[in-house]
Amino acid sequence: MLARTLGYGLSGVSGFPVTVEVYAANGLPALEIIGLPDASVKESRDRVSAAIVNSGFAMPIARVTVNLAPADTRKEGPAFDLPMAVSILMASGQMGAAELSSTLLLGELSLDGSLQPVRGALPMVISASEQGVEEIILPAGNAEEVACIQGVKVYPARTLRMAVEHLTGRAPIPAQVQRSYQDILRETHCAVDLSQVQGQLGARRAIEIAAAGGHNMLMVGVPGSGKTMLARCLPGILPPMSFEEALETTRIHSIAGRLAHGAGLMATRPFCTPHHSASVASLIGGGANARPGEVSMAHNGVLFLDELPEFSRPALEALRQPLEDGVVSVTRVHHQAQYQSSFMLVASMNPCPCGFFGSKQRACRCTQHEIRRYLDRVSGPLLDRIDIQIEVDAVPVKEISGGGRAESSAAVGERVRRARLIQQERYRGEGIHCNAQLDARLTKRYCALTPEATQVLHLAVDRMGMSMRAYGRVLKVARTIADLAGEPSIRTEHVAEAIQYRELDGKYWR
Repeated sequence: MLARTLGYGLSGVSGFPVTVEVYAANGLPALEIIGLPDASVKESRDRVSAAIVNSGFAMPIARVTVNLAPADTRKEGPAFDLPMAVSILMASGQMGAAELSSTLLLGELSLDGSLQPVRGALPMVISASEQGVEEIILPAGNAEEVACIQGVKVYPARTLRMAVEHLTGRAPIPAQVQRSYQDILRETHCAVDLSQVQGQLGARRAIEIAAAGGHNMLMVGVPGSGKTMLARCLPGILPPMSFEEALETTRIHSIAGRLAHGAGLMATRPFCTPHHSASVASLIGGGANARPGEVSMAHNGVLFLDELPEFSRPALEALRQPLEDGVVSVTRVHHQAQYQSSFMLVASMNPCPCGFFGSKQRACRCTQHEIRRYLDRVSGPLLDRIDIQIEVDAVPVKEISGGGRAESSAAVGERVRRARLIQQERYRGEGIHCNAQLDARLTKRYCALTPEATQVLHLAVDRMGMSMRAYGRVLKVARTIADLAGEPSIRTEHVAEAIQYRELDGKYWR
Protein backbone atom coordinates (compact mmCIF):
# COMPACT_ATOMS: atom_id res chain seq x y z
CA MET A 1 0.00 0.00 0.00
CA LEU A 2 1.17 3.52 -0.79
CA ALA A 3 0.69 6.54 1.51
CA ARG A 4 1.71 10.20 1.22
CA THR A 5 2.10 13.03 3.72
CA LEU A 6 3.55 16.53 3.54
CA GLY A 7 6.74 17.66 5.28
CA TYR A 8 8.99 20.67 4.81
CA GLY A 9 12.74 21.14 4.56
CA LEU A 10 15.00 24.17 4.93
CA SER A 11 17.04 26.00 2.33
CA GLY A 12 18.63 29.15 3.70
CA VAL A 13 15.88 31.20 5.33
CA SER A 14 13.05 29.54 3.38
CA GLY A 15 11.27 26.23 3.50
CA PHE A 16 10.50 23.91 0.62
CA PRO A 17 7.81 21.20 0.42
CA VAL A 18 8.83 17.57 0.74
CA THR A 19 6.40 14.80 -0.16
CA VAL A 20 6.96 11.85 2.17
CA GLU A 21 5.95 8.70 0.29
CA VAL A 22 5.83 5.28 1.96
CA TYR A 23 5.35 1.96 0.19
CA ALA A 24 4.93 -1.28 2.16
CA ALA A 25 5.67 -4.36 0.02
CA ASN A 26 6.05 -8.07 0.64
CA GLY A 27 9.59 -9.12 1.52
CA LEU A 28 12.05 -9.32 4.36
CA PRO A 29 11.25 -6.71 7.08
CA ALA A 30 13.29 -3.58 6.44
CA LEU A 31 12.96 0.20 6.50
CA GLU A 32 14.81 2.03 3.73
CA ILE A 33 14.93 5.83 3.37
CA ILE A 34 15.77 7.32 -0.02
CA GLY A 35 15.63 10.82 -1.50
CA LEU A 36 19.07 12.25 -0.64
CA PRO A 37 18.76 12.16 3.19
CA ASP A 38 21.59 13.32 5.46
CA ALA A 39 22.82 11.35 8.48
CA SER A 40 20.17 12.75 10.86
CA VAL A 41 17.40 11.72 8.44
CA LYS A 42 18.87 8.25 7.95
CA GLU A 43 18.99 7.76 11.71
CA SER A 44 15.25 8.43 11.89
CA ARG A 45 14.60 4.81 10.88
CA ASP A 46 15.41 3.71 14.44
CA ARG A 47 13.63 6.65 16.09
CA VAL A 48 10.48 6.15 14.03
CA SER A 49 10.39 2.37 14.55
CA ALA A 50 10.74 2.67 18.33
CA ALA A 51 8.24 5.55 18.54
CA ILE A 52 5.61 3.60 16.58
CA VAL A 53 5.90 0.56 18.83
CA ASN A 54 6.02 2.55 22.09
CA SER A 55 2.94 4.52 21.03
CA GLY A 56 0.85 1.35 20.94
CA PHE A 57 1.07 0.62 17.22
CA ALA A 58 2.93 -2.10 15.35
CA MET A 59 5.80 -1.76 12.97
CA PRO A 60 4.70 -3.53 9.74
CA ILE A 61 6.38 -6.83 8.98
CA ALA A 62 7.17 -5.84 5.40
CA ARG A 63 9.75 -4.14 3.26
CA VAL A 64 9.01 -0.45 3.83
CA THR A 65 10.48 2.17 1.48
CA VAL A 66 10.34 5.85 2.43
CA ASN A 67 10.94 8.33 -0.38
CA LEU A 68 11.51 12.03 0.26
CA ALA A 69 10.62 13.93 -2.91
CA PRO A 70 12.09 15.85 -4.67
CA ALA A 71 14.90 13.31 -4.71
CA ASP A 72 17.58 15.71 -6.03
CA THR A 73 17.41 18.10 -3.02
CA ARG A 74 19.28 17.23 0.14
CA LYS A 75 17.09 16.70 3.23
CA GLU A 76 18.43 17.60 6.66
CA GLY A 77 17.27 17.37 10.25
CA PRO A 78 14.79 15.30 12.25
CA ALA A 79 11.67 17.28 11.26
CA PHE A 80 10.62 14.44 8.89
CA ASP A 81 10.12 11.94 11.74
CA LEU A 82 6.41 12.71 12.23
CA PRO A 83 5.35 12.61 8.54
CA MET A 84 7.34 9.38 8.12
CA ALA A 85 5.63 7.73 11.09
CA VAL A 86 2.14 8.80 9.97
CA SER A 87 2.81 7.61 6.41
CA ILE A 88 4.01 4.21 7.69
CA LEU A 89 0.86 3.81 9.80
CA MET A 90 -1.32 4.73 6.78
CA ALA A 91 0.58 2.40 4.44
CA SER A 92 0.27 -0.50 6.90
CA GLY A 93 -3.49 0.03 7.38
CA GLN A 94 -3.28 0.97 11.08
CA MET A 95 -5.03 4.28 10.40
CA GLY A 96 -7.46 5.04 7.64
CA ALA A 97 -6.31 6.66 4.43
CA ALA A 98 -6.60 10.45 4.60
CA GLU A 99 -6.06 13.36 2.24
CA LEU A 100 -3.17 15.25 3.85
CA SER A 101 -1.81 17.23 0.90
CA SER A 102 -2.72 20.52 2.65
CA THR A 103 -1.70 19.43 6.15
CA LEU A 104 1.91 20.01 7.17
CA LEU A 105 3.44 17.55 9.63
CA LEU A 106 6.60 18.56 11.51
CA GLY A 107 8.32 17.02 14.47
CA GLU A 108 11.17 14.98 15.86
CA LEU A 109 10.18 11.75 17.58
CA SER A 110 11.67 10.45 20.80
CA LEU A 111 11.90 6.72 21.31
CA ASP A 112 8.84 6.82 23.60
CA GLY A 113 6.73 8.52 20.93
CA SER A 114 6.82 12.05 22.32
CA LEU A 115 7.35 14.96 19.94
CA GLN A 116 10.39 17.20 20.35
CA PRO A 117 10.67 20.75 18.92
CA VAL A 118 12.60 21.17 15.69
CA ARG A 119 14.92 23.84 14.36
CA GLY A 120 13.50 26.19 11.72
CA ALA A 121 9.79 25.71 12.42
CA LEU A 122 8.95 29.36 11.73
CA PRO A 123 10.45 29.65 8.21
CA MET A 124 8.90 26.32 7.26
CA VAL A 125 5.45 27.38 8.49
CA ILE A 126 5.72 30.77 6.74
CA SER A 127 6.68 29.12 3.45
CA ALA A 128 3.92 26.53 3.84
CA SER A 129 1.25 29.19 4.47
CA GLU A 130 2.43 31.13 1.41
CA GLN A 131 1.99 27.97 -0.69
CA GLY A 132 -1.57 27.26 0.43
CA VAL A 133 -1.11 24.90 3.39
CA GLU A 134 -4.05 25.37 5.76
CA GLU A 135 -3.38 23.04 8.69
CA ILE A 136 -0.17 22.35 10.60
CA ILE A 137 0.59 19.71 13.20
CA LEU A 138 3.83 20.33 15.05
CA PRO A 139 5.40 19.78 18.49
CA ALA A 140 3.93 21.79 21.36
CA GLY A 141 7.42 23.21 21.95
CA ASN A 142 7.25 25.00 18.57
CA ALA A 143 3.68 26.28 18.92
CA GLU A 144 4.53 29.64 20.50
CA GLU A 145 7.14 30.27 17.81
CA VAL A 146 4.47 30.30 15.09
CA ALA A 147 1.69 31.89 17.16
CA CYS A 148 1.70 35.10 15.07
CA ILE A 149 1.26 33.47 11.65
CA GLN A 150 -2.27 34.23 10.48
CA GLY A 151 -4.35 32.26 7.99
CA VAL A 152 -3.35 28.78 9.22
CA LYS A 153 -4.67 26.43 11.88
CA VAL A 154 -1.92 25.22 14.20
CA TYR A 155 -2.43 22.02 16.19
CA PRO A 156 0.22 21.50 18.90
CA ALA A 157 0.81 17.80 19.56
CA ARG A 158 2.84 16.29 22.39
CA THR A 159 3.02 12.69 21.15
CA LEU A 160 2.70 10.65 17.99
CA ARG A 161 -0.53 9.08 19.32
CA MET A 162 -2.06 12.56 19.81
CA ALA A 163 -1.26 13.42 16.20
CA VAL A 164 -2.70 10.15 14.88
CA GLU A 165 -5.90 10.42 16.92
CA HIS A 166 -6.34 13.99 15.69
CA LEU A 167 -5.93 12.93 12.06
CA THR A 168 -8.37 10.03 12.46
CA GLY A 169 -10.90 12.26 14.23
CA ARG A 170 -11.01 10.20 17.44
CA ALA A 171 -9.56 12.99 19.64
CA PRO A 172 -9.20 16.27 17.75
CA ILE A 173 -6.56 18.68 19.07
CA PRO A 174 -7.94 22.20 19.74
CA ALA A 175 -6.44 24.69 17.28
CA GLN A 176 -4.06 27.16 18.86
CA VAL A 177 -5.40 30.69 19.22
CA GLN A 178 -3.06 32.82 17.13
CA ARG A 179 -1.86 36.08 18.69
CA SER A 180 -1.46 39.55 17.25
CA TYR A 181 2.00 41.10 17.11
CA GLN A 182 0.78 44.04 19.21
CA ASP A 183 0.04 41.66 22.08
CA ILE A 184 3.64 40.42 21.97
CA LEU A 185 5.02 43.98 21.82
CA ARG A 186 3.17 44.88 25.01
CA GLU A 187 5.01 42.11 26.85
CA THR A 188 8.52 43.31 25.96
CA HIS A 189 10.68 45.19 28.43
CA CYS A 190 14.02 46.99 28.44
CA ALA A 191 16.86 44.86 29.86
CA VAL A 192 19.28 47.74 30.66
CA ASP A 193 17.89 51.24 31.14
CA LEU A 194 19.83 54.40 30.37
CA SER A 195 18.81 55.80 33.76
CA GLN A 196 21.35 53.38 35.28
CA VAL A 197 24.20 55.21 33.51
CA GLN A 198 25.60 58.08 35.55
CA GLY A 199 27.39 60.93 33.79
CA GLN A 200 28.78 60.31 30.28
CA LEU A 201 26.61 63.01 28.70
CA GLY A 202 28.67 63.02 25.51
CA ALA A 203 28.44 59.24 25.13
CA ARG A 204 24.69 59.27 25.85
CA ARG A 205 24.20 61.87 23.12
CA ALA A 206 26.27 59.77 20.70
CA ILE A 207 24.29 56.56 21.22
CA GLU A 208 21.05 58.53 20.82
CA ILE A 209 22.25 59.77 17.43
CA ALA A 210 23.47 56.28 16.50
CA ALA A 211 20.09 54.77 17.38
CA ALA A 212 18.14 57.50 15.58
CA GLY A 213 19.98 56.94 12.30
CA GLY A 214 21.08 53.30 12.61
CA HIS A 215 24.74 54.36 12.53
CA ASN A 216 27.78 52.23 13.37
CA MET A 217 29.67 53.39 16.45
CA LEU A 218 33.08 52.98 18.10
CA MET A 219 33.76 53.80 21.76
CA VAL A 220 37.39 54.25 22.88
CA GLY A 221 38.01 54.58 26.60
CA VAL A 222 39.69 53.37 29.75
CA PRO A 223 38.61 50.10 31.43
CA GLY A 224 35.51 50.49 33.59
CA SER A 225 34.29 53.70 31.98
CA GLY A 226 30.91 52.19 31.05
CA LYS A 227 31.38 51.35 27.37
CA THR A 228 29.72 47.93 27.60
CA MET A 229 26.82 49.21 29.70
CA LEU A 230 26.17 52.03 27.24
CA ALA A 231 26.11 49.54 24.37
CA ARG A 232 23.67 47.28 26.23
CA CYS A 233 21.27 50.22 26.54
CA LEU A 234 20.88 50.47 22.76
CA PRO A 235 18.10 47.86 22.27
CA GLY A 236 16.00 49.78 24.81
CA ILE A 237 16.09 53.04 22.83
CA LEU A 238 15.85 51.62 19.33
CA PRO A 239 12.32 51.72 17.87
CA PRO A 240 10.31 48.49 18.18
CA MET A 241 10.65 46.04 15.32
CA SER A 242 7.86 45.98 12.78
CA PHE A 243 6.06 42.67 12.25
CA GLU A 244 8.05 42.06 9.05
CA GLU A 245 11.35 42.74 10.86
CA ALA A 246 10.34 40.41 13.70
CA LEU A 247 9.57 37.63 11.21
CA GLU A 248 12.93 38.12 9.44
CA THR A 249 14.87 38.06 12.73
CA THR A 250 13.02 35.13 14.27
CA ARG A 251 13.43 33.14 11.05
CA ILE A 252 17.21 33.40 11.25
CA HIS A 253 17.34 32.55 14.96
CA SER A 254 15.02 29.60 14.39
CA ILE A 255 17.21 28.24 11.58
CA ALA A 256 20.29 28.54 13.80
CA GLY A 257 18.55 26.82 16.72
CA ARG A 258 19.00 29.90 18.94
CA LEU A 259 15.37 30.25 20.05
CA ALA A 260 14.76 29.17 23.64
CA HIS A 261 12.38 26.25 24.24
CA GLY A 262 8.82 27.54 23.98
CA ALA A 263 9.92 31.02 22.86
CA GLY A 264 7.66 32.99 20.56
CA LEU A 265 8.23 35.63 17.91
CA MET A 266 11.15 37.92 18.76
CA ALA A 267 9.86 41.44 19.47
CA THR A 268 13.04 42.80 21.08
CA ARG A 269 15.88 43.73 18.76
CA PRO A 270 18.75 41.24 19.04
CA PHE A 271 21.96 42.20 20.81
CA CYS A 272 24.79 39.83 19.85
CA THR A 273 28.13 39.88 21.67
CA PRO A 274 30.57 37.35 20.17
CA HIS A 275 33.79 36.68 22.10
CA HIS A 276 36.96 38.15 20.64
CA SER A 277 38.25 34.64 19.92
CA ALA A 278 35.43 34.15 17.36
CA SER A 279 36.50 32.78 13.98
CA VAL A 280 35.55 34.14 10.57
CA ALA A 281 33.02 31.32 10.09
CA SER A 282 31.30 31.99 13.43
CA LEU A 283 31.02 35.71 12.65
CA ILE A 284 30.02 35.55 8.99
CA GLY A 285 28.47 32.08 8.84
CA GLY A 286 29.63 28.74 7.58
CA GLY A 287 30.21 25.20 8.74
CA ALA A 288 29.31 22.09 6.79
CA ASN A 289 25.66 23.18 6.49
CA ALA A 290 26.25 26.91 5.74
CA ARG A 291 24.62 28.06 8.96
CA PRO A 292 24.13 31.79 9.71
CA GLY A 293 26.79 33.60 11.73
CA GLU A 294 26.72 36.38 14.31
CA VAL A 295 26.25 39.11 11.67
CA SER A 296 22.98 37.44 10.68
CA MET A 297 21.97 36.75 14.28
CA ALA A 298 22.22 40.54 14.79
CA HIS A 299 19.98 41.32 11.79
CA ASN A 300 17.70 44.28 12.65
CA GLY A 301 19.62 44.69 15.90
CA VAL A 302 23.07 45.35 17.32
CA LEU A 303 26.36 43.49 16.87
CA PHE A 304 28.59 44.50 19.78
CA LEU A 305 32.31 43.76 19.48
CA ASP A 306 33.94 44.32 22.86
CA GLU A 307 37.74 44.68 22.86
CA LEU A 308 37.77 45.27 19.09
CA PRO A 309 41.57 44.98 18.53
CA GLU A 310 41.57 41.53 20.17
CA PHE A 311 39.55 40.07 17.30
CA SER A 312 41.61 38.44 14.56
CA ARG A 313 42.40 40.63 11.55
CA PRO A 314 40.67 38.25 9.06
CA ALA A 315 37.50 38.24 11.19
CA LEU A 316 37.36 42.04 11.30
CA GLU A 317 38.05 42.45 7.59
CA ALA A 318 35.30 39.95 6.81
CA LEU A 319 32.80 42.40 8.34
CA ARG A 320 33.37 44.96 5.60
CA GLN A 321 31.13 43.36 2.97
CA PRO A 322 28.11 42.70 5.29
CA LEU A 323 28.37 46.27 6.59
CA GLU A 324 28.09 47.64 3.06
CA ASP A 325 25.56 45.23 1.53
CA GLY A 326 23.31 44.17 4.43
CA VAL A 327 23.43 40.55 3.23
CA VAL A 328 26.04 37.83 3.48
CA SER A 329 26.47 34.85 1.14
CA VAL A 330 27.74 31.64 2.73
CA THR A 331 29.08 29.14 0.21
CA ARG A 332 30.25 25.62 0.96
CA VAL A 333 30.83 22.53 -1.20
CA HIS A 334 27.32 21.13 -0.78
CA HIS A 335 25.45 24.19 0.43
CA GLN A 336 24.96 27.82 -0.51
CA ALA A 337 22.78 30.24 1.41
CA GLN A 338 22.23 33.98 1.59
CA TYR A 339 21.33 35.51 4.94
CA GLN A 340 20.26 39.04 5.76
CA SER A 341 22.72 40.98 7.93
CA SER A 342 21.49 44.55 8.28
CA PHE A 343 22.78 45.46 11.74
CA MET A 344 24.28 48.28 13.76
CA LEU A 345 27.95 47.64 14.50
CA VAL A 346 28.87 48.93 17.96
CA ALA A 347 32.47 48.35 19.06
CA SER A 348 34.50 49.28 22.10
CA MET A 349 38.20 49.22 22.79
CA ASN A 350 40.90 50.53 25.09
CA PRO A 351 43.24 53.21 23.75
CA CYS A 352 46.30 51.03 24.44
CA PRO A 353 47.21 47.58 25.83
CA CYS A 354 47.17 48.77 29.46
CA GLY A 355 44.05 50.82 28.81
CA PHE A 356 45.06 54.19 30.24
CA PHE A 357 46.63 56.11 27.36
CA GLY A 358 45.28 59.66 27.59
CA SER A 359 43.45 58.99 30.87
CA LYS A 360 43.09 61.72 33.48
CA GLN A 361 42.95 59.14 36.27
CA ARG A 362 46.05 56.96 35.78
CA ALA A 363 49.29 57.11 33.82
CA CYS A 364 49.84 54.84 30.81
CA ARG A 365 52.71 52.35 31.08
CA CYS A 366 52.84 51.36 27.38
CA THR A 367 55.56 52.33 24.93
CA GLN A 368 54.72 54.18 21.70
CA HIS A 369 55.54 51.05 19.72
CA GLU A 370 53.13 48.93 21.80
CA ILE A 371 50.37 51.52 21.41
CA ARG A 372 50.89 51.76 17.64
CA ARG A 373 50.93 48.00 17.19
CA TYR A 374 47.74 47.67 19.26
CA LEU A 375 45.83 50.37 17.36
CA ASP A 376 46.97 49.10 13.96
CA ARG A 377 45.01 45.89 14.50
CA VAL A 378 41.97 47.95 13.41
CA SER A 379 42.34 48.76 9.73
CA GLY A 380 41.57 52.07 8.04
CA PRO A 381 38.87 50.64 5.73
CA LEU A 382 36.98 49.26 8.74
CA LEU A 383 37.27 52.60 10.58
CA ASP A 384 35.90 54.34 7.48
CA ARG A 385 32.71 52.27 7.85
CA ILE A 386 32.13 53.46 11.42
CA ASP A 387 30.05 56.65 11.43
CA ILE A 388 30.47 57.75 15.05
CA GLN A 389 33.70 57.59 17.06
CA ILE A 390 33.69 58.81 20.66
CA GLU A 391 36.07 58.84 23.59
CA VAL A 392 34.75 57.63 26.94
CA ASP A 393 36.69 58.51 30.10
CA ALA A 394 36.08 57.34 33.66
CA VAL A 395 33.24 59.06 35.53
CA PRO A 396 34.34 61.04 38.61
CA VAL A 397 33.10 59.50 41.84
CA LYS A 398 31.18 62.70 42.70
CA GLU A 399 28.96 62.20 39.65
CA ILE A 400 28.34 58.56 40.56
CA SER A 401 27.38 59.14 44.20
CA GLY A 402 25.88 62.62 44.05
CA GLY A 403 24.29 62.77 40.63
CA GLY A 404 20.51 62.80 40.24
CA ARG A 405 18.50 60.29 38.27
CA ALA A 406 19.59 60.25 34.64
CA GLU A 407 17.20 60.36 31.69
CA SER A 408 15.49 57.01 31.08
CA SER A 409 15.53 54.87 27.98
CA ALA A 410 11.82 55.58 27.47
CA ALA A 411 12.42 59.35 27.18
CA VAL A 412 15.40 58.94 24.84
CA GLY A 413 13.61 56.24 22.87
CA GLU A 414 10.69 58.57 22.23
CA ARG A 415 13.00 61.10 20.52
CA VAL A 416 14.60 58.28 18.55
CA ARG A 417 11.20 57.04 17.38
CA ARG A 418 10.18 60.53 16.24
CA ALA A 419 13.39 60.83 14.22
CA ARG A 420 12.86 57.38 12.69
CA LEU A 421 9.30 58.28 11.70
CA ILE A 422 10.64 61.33 9.84
CA GLN A 423 13.10 59.08 8.00
CA GLN A 424 10.50 56.43 7.16
CA GLU A 425 8.23 59.08 5.65
CA ARG A 426 11.12 60.70 3.75
CA TYR A 427 12.35 57.42 2.25
CA ARG A 428 8.97 55.92 1.47
CA GLY A 429 9.31 54.06 -1.80
CA GLU A 430 13.13 54.17 -1.76
CA GLY A 431 13.61 50.71 -0.21
CA ILE A 432 15.38 52.00 2.92
CA HIS A 433 14.14 53.10 6.33
CA CYS A 434 16.99 54.97 8.09
CA ASN A 435 19.78 57.42 7.28
CA ALA A 436 22.59 54.90 7.66
CA GLN A 437 21.27 53.02 4.61
CA LEU A 438 21.59 55.96 2.23
CA ASP A 439 23.68 55.29 -0.87
CA ALA A 440 25.57 57.95 -2.83
CA ARG A 441 22.60 58.83 -5.03
CA LEU A 442 20.15 59.18 -2.14
CA THR A 443 22.69 61.03 0.00
CA LYS A 444 22.99 63.68 -2.71
CA ARG A 445 19.21 63.97 -2.92
CA TYR A 446 18.27 64.05 0.76
CA CYS A 447 21.34 65.53 2.51
CA ALA A 448 21.20 69.09 1.20
CA LEU A 449 23.41 71.51 3.16
CA THR A 450 23.09 75.23 3.68
CA PRO A 451 25.94 77.20 2.04
CA GLU A 452 27.53 77.85 5.46
CA ALA A 453 27.34 74.18 6.41
CA THR A 454 28.90 73.20 3.07
CA GLN A 455 31.82 75.52 3.69
CA VAL A 456 32.42 74.09 7.19
CA LEU A 457 32.34 70.50 5.92
CA HIS A 458 34.71 71.16 3.00
CA LEU A 459 37.16 72.84 5.36
CA ALA A 460 37.03 69.85 7.74
CA VAL A 461 37.60 67.38 4.90
CA ASP A 462 40.72 69.29 3.77
CA ARG A 463 42.18 69.62 7.26
CA MET A 464 41.35 66.10 8.52
CA GLY A 465 42.14 64.27 5.27
CA MET A 466 38.82 62.43 5.16
CA SER A 467 38.15 59.81 2.52
CA MET A 468 35.08 60.11 0.33
CA ARG A 469 33.43 57.32 2.33
CA ALA A 470 34.07 59.24 5.58
CA TYR A 471 32.72 62.40 3.92
CA GLY A 472 29.48 60.59 3.05
CA ARG A 473 29.14 59.21 6.55
CA VAL A 474 29.54 62.66 8.09
CA LEU A 475 26.68 63.81 5.87
CA LYS A 476 24.47 60.94 7.05
CA VAL A 477 25.20 61.63 10.72
CA ALA A 478 24.48 65.33 10.18
CA ARG A 479 21.18 64.37 8.54
CA THR A 480 20.28 62.36 11.67
CA ILE A 481 21.22 65.21 14.01
CA ALA A 482 18.97 67.51 11.97
CA ASP A 483 16.13 64.95 12.19
CA LEU A 484 16.47 64.81 15.99
CA ALA A 485 16.21 68.60 16.03
CA GLY A 486 13.22 68.51 13.67
CA GLU A 487 15.05 70.58 11.03
CA PRO A 488 14.30 69.93 7.33
CA SER A 489 17.74 71.14 6.19
CA ILE A 490 21.21 70.41 7.50
CA ARG A 491 22.62 73.48 9.21
CA THR A 492 26.12 74.46 10.34
CA GLU A 493 25.65 73.25 13.92
CA HIS A 494 24.52 69.82 12.70
CA VAL A 495 27.60 69.44 10.49
CA ALA A 496 29.91 70.68 13.26
CA GLU A 497 28.61 68.07 15.70
CA ALA A 498 28.88 65.31 13.09
CA ILE A 499 32.50 66.28 12.37
CA GLN A 500 33.32 65.92 16.09
CA TYR A 501 32.43 62.26 15.84
CA ARG A 502 35.30 61.70 13.36
CA GLU A 503 38.07 63.28 15.46
CA LEU A 504 39.36 60.06 17.08
CA ASP A 505 40.39 58.83 13.65
CA GLY A 506 42.99 61.57 13.56
CA LYS A 507 43.92 61.43 17.26
CA TYR A 508 44.72 57.71 17.46
CA TRP A 509 45.25 56.42 13.92
CA ARG A 510 47.05 59.32 12.19
